[in-house]
Amino acid sequence: MKQLIIFNLIFTISILTFGQDYITEVVEHSEENSKCFYCHGSPTYSYYNDVLERKVTKRMNPYFLVDSNLYYDQNHKSFDCIDCHAYEFREFPHDNTLQMEPMPTCLDCHEGDEAMAHYNFESINDEFHESVHSTKHSDEFTCWMCHNPHSYKINARNNKNVKETIIYDNNICLSCHADINKYQLISPKVNPNVIDMHDWLPNQLEHFAHVRCIECHTHTSDNVMVAHHIQTKDKAVKKCVECHSSSSTLMASLYKFQAQENRRKYGFFNAAILSDTYLIGANRNLYLNILSGVIFGTILLIILIHALLRILLK
Repeated sequence: MKQLIIFNLIFTISILTFGQDYITEVVEHSEENSKCFYCHGSPTYSYYNDVLERKVTKRMNPYFLVDSNLYYDQNHKSFDCIDCHAYEFREFPHDNTLQMEPMPTCLDCHEGDEAMAHYNFESINDEFHESVHSTKHSDEFTCWMCHNPHSYKINARNNKNVKETIIYDNNICLSCHADINKYQLISPKVNPNVIDMHDWLPNQLEHFAHVRCIECHTHTSDNVMVAHHIQTKDKAVKKCVECHSSSSTLMASLYKFQAQENRRKYGFFNAAILSDTYLIGANRNLYLNILSGVIFGTILLIILIHALLRILLK
């Protein structure tokens, strides 16, 4: 009953906050999903134990907890839980063998989907299988290791605040590289300290706050909005000029979407980066460059003429 009251409260707030279209999607699936959230949205769950002949309350495994607020604000909010999980999960207690069930991958649903063609899932999949995440780990390293299926949402395409995108995307990397428990799901090695590994980087905190990990650790391409080809650490960007120049790699990664949108709308892309970072040679205007040259040349000419007149008058 408590969970239903909370859900109704969330439902009412959602109507006021997100509008009718959002609510329509949620309502269609909330009744079925609420049965799952009744347990998986609470720190405890209860059931009748036939052996003990009484009701038993236990703690929910924290890794099996799902925040319904985050779920209904992510990419797959219109799905029923059993769209991805086996239909048999509707029975409780769950059959233990269901834990062996493999999770579907992105391409299981999106391969050949014309409605999703602009996301280039096939290219993303190819990049991933070329990355160190795939080549140096087993098949257990899937999309879901980085993208939580219950909370992940597209950010770079939808968020105009670049700094928020940086924080969101970097937290995806840190969910493994700053969490020894998750890191050791796929590697027995000690999780290297991110701060110590980047002690060579000048103004380290500034870089962490203004660029994403993938800016320096991926191979970018024109086909994919967010690069998934994670390279070995010896190929990471370490030269300042690779970012701080007019041909900055940031244009092909962090500011890629803004650059494309501005170029499509206005024919230029400097505006996409002027307020967020400083790139030598990029934060400029051609006409201001010419005007500055003319002014500088005129001042220099006046100084020369003045000096020459002083010499002649003496």
